[in-house]
Amino acid sequence: MRPSDLDHDASPAWIELIDLPEATGELAEAYERIGARGTAARIVAVQSLHPAAMAAHIELYRTVMFGASPLSRAQREAIAVVVSAANDCFY
Repeated sequence: MRPSDLDHDASPAWIELIDLPEATGELAEAYERIGARGTAARIVAVQSLHPAAMAAHIELYRTVMFGASPLSRAQREAIAVVVSAANDCFY
């Protein structure tokens, strides 16, 4: 089964996810540091087995989307949408 065959709201069976309500220890701290509320976006939760990678991913995201750039926020979001569509990825 390909990821595009799945309901985008469904959790991919091949990657274990630990959502915020089930998180403990280092993972719970990582979710808290990134400001997760309720449940985390799948692109974040997919890294739940490696909290340090999750934190680094969020830091990269914040830099790319909110850091100094000649691109506006709208342009950055448009690029993210096009890349996600090209990858058949829910954004």
